[in-house]
Amino acid sequence: MTLTIRNQIPGTVTSVTQGEAMATVRVRLDGGQDVTAAVTLDAVKDLGLAEGSAVRTLIKATEVSLATGPVQGLSIRNQLPGTVREVAAGAAMASVKVSVDGGEVTAAITQDAVADLGLAAGSAVTVLFKSTEVSLATV
Repeated sequence: MTLTIRNQIPGTVTSVTQGEAMATVRVRLDGGQDVTAAVTLDAVKDLGLAEGSAVRTLIKATEVSLATGPVQGLSIRNQLPGTVREVAAGAAMASVKVSVDGGEVTAAITQDAVADLGLAAGSAVTVLFKSTEVSLATV
């Protein structure tokens, strides 16, 4: 299956914590970072997710935020350190490619944000995305 979601990072499920209707799934990415996905119990069952399952984490570029350093005091669970590899700027929006251990994450952010943060190739950033914005696919 081919998808329009640019951010597809492989990993392995390390835990599944089930609630009444939703579950949190912890994934250790191939680069060693941990990512949390909040998915329905139906998805856990349908995909057969369990500790040791090989998965791809899927995050839409429009759901990725960037910070110029570590961030504290947020409910956003997923925070990956990285380095800007490329900034492709348009009139209003920009596509920022960030190298993270084990892969690359693309963020679609405003051109104003790029300017305000002073983003350019080589900039150190923190990639942020909510657990509710992570989808999982089995490999």
